[in-house]
Amino acid sequence: MERVTGIGGVFQRAGQAASLRDWYAEHLGIDISDWGAKPFEWTPGGSTTWAIFDRDTEYFGRPEQAFMVNFRVADLDAMLAQLRSAGVEVIDALEESEYGRFGWAVDPEGTRFEIWEPPPGR
Repeated sequence: MERVTGIGGVFQRAGQAASLRDWYAEHLGIDISDWGAKPFEWTPGGSTTWAIFDRDTEYFGRPEQAFMVNFRVADLDAMLAQLRSAGVEVIDALEESEYGRFGWAVDPEGTRFEIWEPPPGR
């Protein structure tokens, strides 16, 4: 059975994303990158990313979804196949980049979550 190996990130939707990023920087000392995120390193090669997205982002799926969790896995294809075989709604799109491979699925309450297979060595 495939299992989640950690939390890769937590993403928040905001009405005024730039202002909210500035607020977190000022009040909590979170220095957010130009692309709107802050990776928190917890081991060499491992991190959890926190990010603020604009309210109109389509990345989360439903417009009323305020947060999305990114779950880290060892084998994205195997996890997606396992979810599909269990009747879970899996989004057909996959994304690949230097940061790894990404897929999405939806829980029984309609909340989209992201599944991330980091690149080798991370």
